[in-house]
Amino acid sequence: MTKLGSWFVADRADLVAGISVAGLMLPEAVAYAGIAGLPPHRAILAGVAGCLVYAIFGRSRFAIVSPTSSSAAILAATLAVVPGDATIKAGLATVAVALAGILFVIAGTLRLGGITGFISRPVLRGFALGLAITIILHQLPILVGVPVQGSNILAYAAALFGAIFQWNPISVAVGVVALAALLLLRRLPGIPAAFFVLAAGIFASYLFGLEGHGVKLVGPIEILPQWPSLPDAGWAAYSRLVQFTVPLVLILFAESWGTMRALALRYGETLEINRELGALGAANIASAVVQGMPVGAGFSAGFASEAAGAKTRATTVFAAIGLTILIACAGPLVALLPEPVLAAVVIAALTHALDPSPILRLRRLHRDFYVALGAAIGVLAFGVLNGMLLAIALSLAAMMHRLASPYIARLGRLNNSHDFVDVSRHDDAAEIPGIAIWRPGETLFFGNADTIFGEILSGSRSEAGLRAAILSLEESSDIDSTAMDALMEFDSAMQRAGLRLQFARVHDRVRDLMTVAGIADVDKRCSFSVDDAVAAVIAEGKPPKA
Repeated sequence: MTKLGSWFVADRADLVAGISVAGLMLPEAVAYAGIAGLPPHRAILAGVAGCLVYAIFGRSRFAIVSPTSSSAAILAATLAVVPGDATIKAGLATVAVALAGILFVIAGTLRLGGITGFISRPVLRGFALGLAITIILHQLPILVGVPVQGSNILAYAAALFGAIFQWNPISVAVGVVALAALLLLRRLPGIPAAFFVLAAGIFASYLFGLEGHGVKLVGPIEILPQWPSLPDAGWAAYSRLVQFTVPLVLILFAESWGTMRALALRYGETLEINRELGALGAANIASAVVQGMPVGAGFSAGFASEAAGAKTRATTVFAAIGLTILIACAGPLVALLPEPVLAAVVIAALTHALDPSPILRLRRLHRDFYVALGAAIGVLAFGVLNGMLLAIALSLAAMMHRLASPYIARLGRLNNSHDFVDVSRHDDAAEIPGIAIWRPGETLFFGNADTIFGEILSGSRSEAGLRAAILSLEESSDIDSTAMDALMEFDSAMQRAGLRLQFARVHDRVRDLMTVAGIADVDKRCSFSVDDAVAAVIAEGKPPKA
């Protein structure tokens, strides 16, 4: 196994992989800069700086830290809501990248990597689907050679297809051929498909004079790095920029960590989430210094690195060097690159996100399908930025709904053993006469305690011949003060109903809290297992020996 820390031990495979990835990075960088409404050189410089700095601080051998489609789309949406002209917005874009880097570093220092778990995978899948559809739809006008405007996704699509008779057939042909070539060539492992299509597009542009046929070209790319400066944008612009930088950081890290973790797991490697947060922060700060764009480990570049045979993190260094050489030596040739080819590269890179099978799988599992679907629709209906905020809200809402409405199992003894299981799932489990055994399926907290205890109390009161109840707290390693108050009220209500209450599988921290809170006879009423609790209740009901 290749050691993650030995990136400097490079071999031919890393060189080939780096060159292959550089061939993908160039057209993607130009395309993503277009999505963000920024000059192409900003994405190119960001890719070079991001790759080099990540190679120093990061640990994933497949991660290619460069501009991504999702971050470009969110940056575009962010800049659209801040006031100012094009010059001010360009400066604010640099500030947004720097803020993102600082937030990454702070999160890594405070070890907040686990916070990404609050954005569930179904929500990320739905967000990725909606984002992919949105970006692809916005690439189609470039591919067909017709500028289109629309206030929302439906209006945009209607305007695009309403202008079908104005589409440039040469532009459409170039884009479709490039897209077909990309999809076919990427079936061949180790082939830098984007690089070959890029070269073929430049050659076709020169050979057939595509610009003369109305096909738009990229044009000259001027690499003019300048020392960043704060634009005179006013407090209102900066405050809104800070507000909208948080979603940018969240989606960057969610996409980056998803890519890194998936590839690391595939090869049995481990990554430390907080270290990767710091590495991404350093890469974004470096990108801000060269006035670049937000950078992260995107899906397409990461999986392209794996497919090209990357062995160590030297691949990302070779990719940065290769991208620099491409611009330095082939700048005049890149100017001849047809824009429909760039659109085809972006569309091809996002086709994996159009696969509906992960979301359809959720429907088969009867879990989180509508959450994922809602995230996708949110992006399409409300835009990328609001869609991201809605996706986060859906993640939290789904978690709160599950926690606030837990399943409460009624337990019975399994085949006269010491094991107790849900009687509704096991026909060979028998309830204990006169004793109701309850087990909440989620941890007790302020949002569900009253509901859980209300259901148990109602079920216990309505059962004839019941003299005692056992509450299994195995799911609650700790509880808050509200849940403890509800537990004490429940205990009192059970006593008023003439029912003895015994606790089973109580964690030490909860037992200590019960003692401090003043619940009577905690040691006597808390058992280590359900079987012990049943035995304690039965023993309590027996008459004393003479």
